[in-house]
Amino acid sequence: MCTSRYINPFTDFGFKKIFGEEANKDILIDFLNSVLPAEDQIYDLTYKSTEHLPNNDTDRKAIYDLYCENDQGEKFIVELQRAEQTHFKDRTIYYSSFPIQEQAKRGKGWDYELKAVYVISIMDFIFDETEEDFHHIVQLKNQKNKVFYKKLKFVYLELPKFRKQEKDLKTNFDKWLYLLNNITTFEQMPSVLKEHIFRKVLKLAEYTALPKADQELYDEDLKRFRDYVNTLDAREDKGRREGREEGREEGREEGREEGLKEGKKEQAIENAKNFLQMGLSIEQVAQGTGLTIPEVKEIANTILRG
Repeated sequence: MCTSRYINPFTDFGFKKIFGEEANKDILIDFLNSVLPAEDQIYDLTYKSTEHLPNNDTDRKAIYDLYCENDQGEKFIVELQRAEQTHFKDRTIYYSSFPIQEQAKRGKGWDYELKAVYVISIMDFIFDETEEDFHHIVQLKNQKNKVFYKKLKFVYLELPKFRKQEKDLKTNFDKWLYLLNNITTFEQMPSVLKEHIFRKVLKLAEYTALPKADQELYDEDLKRFRDYVNTLDAREDKGRREGREEGREEGREEGREEGLKEGKKEQAIENAKNFLQMGLSIEQVAQGTGLTIPEVKEIANTILRG
C-alpha cells in the first residue's frame, strides 16, 4: 500500500506514468532538454515500440523503458536503472545498436546516412566512485580528443550523487533531479517547483488522484519494487559481512606472515652475532645470514659496545 502522497518514479508504473504517456509528452521533452546539450534540444516527440527484435531468432532482443523519435527522425532511448548491473555500459552500447540497424534501407539506393541516436540512462546507483560529476555526456572521440562522430551520444545520470537541497536549486536541471530524488518525501508541492511543468508532474503523480485500477496496479508494482530493494539490501549486507570476515582472515594471515618474518629476522641476527664472534668478516656474515652489510655492521658495533 502506498504511504506517500506521490508515486515513486523508480517503479515501472511511476516512471511510465510520469514520462511515458503521449498526452503528457511535454513532461518528457522538458526533462530531456534539461539533461541534453543545448545543440540537441527537442521540440516534438513520438513514442515508439519499446520492444526491439534482433535479426536472428538466436540473438537477444532489447526492451527499453521508453523509446521515442523527434520530428527530425532522431532516436531517443530512455532507460531507468535501479541497481548496478554487470557490464552496464556494454548494455547501453548494445541497446544503441538497434535504432542504428533499423535505419537500414533495402536496395542499392541507400547511402548509409544515419539519424542521430541518444541513450539516456537515469541511474539510482553510482557507477563511478572516483568522480564527483554525476552528469556524464559521452561521445566517440579520436586520439586528439576531438569528436569523431556527432550522431551517437550517451547521457548517464548518477542520481545518488545529486545532494542539493531545496534552497540550492538554481536551474531546471537541478529541479528535475531534486524532484526525482525526493518526490516520495513531499507532503505538499515545494514552492521552489513553481514552474508549470513541475506542477503538472506532481498533479499527475498524486496517488489519490489516480483511478482505482491504477492505484491497484501501482500498489502491486510498489510491492515488487520494495521486495527488489530489500533483496539488494540483503545482498549488500551479506557482502559486507563476508567482506569483514574476509578482512579478518586476511588480517590473521598477514599477522602470521609478519610473525614468521620477524622470527626469521631475529634468528638471522642471532646467527650474525655468533658468526662475528667466530671471527668471520662483515661481508661473510651478510652473505651467510641474508642481512645487509649495514645491518651486520650495526650488530658488530652493538657487540663492541656491550
